[in-house]
Order: sequence, then C-alpha cells, then structure tokens
Amino acid sequence: MLRYTLMRLGILAGCLVVVWGLVYSGIAPRGLGASNGLWIIMLALVISAPISFVVLRKERDRASVQIVQRVDRMKANLDANRSQEDVPDDTARAQGQTS
Repeated sequence: MLRYTLMRLGILAGCLVVVWGLVYSGIAPRGLGASNGLWIIMLALVISAPISFVVLRKERDRASVQIVQRVDRMKANLDANRSQEDVPDDTARAQGQTS
C-alpha cells in the first residue's frame, strides 16, 4: 500500500510541475488574484486522478489483494481466539451446573 501511495504522490508531483509550467508560460489560464497557487494545485489534482486510475491499476489490484488477505487472516485469528476462550468457560459452566 505504501508503494501505491508513493507512486500516486509521484504522479501528483509530476502533474503539479507540468501545470505550474503551463500556467506560468501562459498556455493555461491563471487563477484570479491571489488564488493562483490554489488553482494550480486543484488543476493538478484533477489531471492526476484519471492518470493514476489508469496507470496504477495493476498496483492498486495488487494492494487490494494484500489487504483482503490480511483482513481474512485477522478474521481467522479472531475466530480461533473466540473458540479458545469459550472452551474453558463452557467447561466451568457445565461443572457448575452438574454439582
């Protein structure tokens, strides 16, 4: 997951540099007044989102498989712990009821 996040941030940084260059060269429009920095960031976010969606598809699928495996393993461990806790309790209750 860290690898995917770093790759996504890299794409965002690349888009930020490209948008900054386009705005200051006059190809892309500038923001109004003091909002030029915010305009550049927002435009870079809008451009980087679909690029990340397409380019990082395999990495995103790989990360999701790892997350699903980790969640399944944690669920199995929780179920195993629940059954271990119930056995001594059930035994004690059974002995208490027969006396």
